[in-house]
Amino acid sequence: MLGLSFVIIVIYFFLFFVVGTLIKNNSIVDMGWGLGFVILNLIFYFMFEHTLGTLLFTVLLTIWGVRLFLHIYKRNYGKPEDFRYAAWRKEWGEWVVLRSFFQVYLLQAVFMWVVAMPIQTMYPPMYSVNWLTIAGLLLWCIGFFFEVVGDQQLSDFIKNTENKGKIIETGLWRYTRHPNYFGEAVIWWGLALISYSLSGNLLSFIGSGFITFSLCFISGVPLLEKRNASKPGYAEYKRKTSVFIPWFVKK
Repeated sequence: MLGLSFVIIVIYFFLFFVVGTLIKNNSIVDMGWGLGFVILNLIFYFMFEHTLGTLLFTVLLTIWGVRLFLHIYKRNYGKPEDFRYAAWRKEWGEWVVLRSFFQVYLLQAVFMWVVAMPIQTMYPPMYSVNWLTIAGLLLWCIGFFFEVVGDQQLSDFIKNTENKGKIIETGLWRYTRHPNYFGEAVIWWGLALISYSLSGNLLSFIGSGFITFSLCFISGVPLLEKRNASKPGYAEYKRKTSVFIPWFVKK
């Protein structure tokens, strides 16, 4: 199962690599993230016996994946390559195609394979829906709320020209500097709990642990914190507002 899923994911990202190379825009890899999980799960869903638990998992994962794809597509459509990939393109020079394949697309494939562990451990399901499944559903709902509402509040804030150069400190952003990232992590802990409730396999939690660590210490929070550090008022916002887990504002 683990080997089959890795092959599927690598082929999936190779297709994105071809397109990204042709249009000279590696930002396309971000749009492939959400849909990749949906496709992988659907392949396994139709390979094995359907249960109420796997149906619930599939619905929740599909909602998350399709929404994330549409959100990133809307954000990136008609815009130049994201600043991260543009910087790497300039840095890598003549080696940009080769290094893009290994350091962008193949690396994303490996990350997806790890994060997708709840999908890989859940099939075929061993148990029926139980209280852990319901707890996972509740966690997913909390995470989805923070991710969707946080993204929408940020989008509305940016659209207002009066906010140019300012930082958002209202709504969910008043209680955490990264509500959308917090929501993303909680979503995956919810999915992992649902997977564990159906499989009894502790490997289900590897993906949620990895994505939480990645968001907090590698690709999510650190990059944005560095990017926002020079903005007026950010030091004070940073002092009084929790970095990740929502909490009361400091005096």
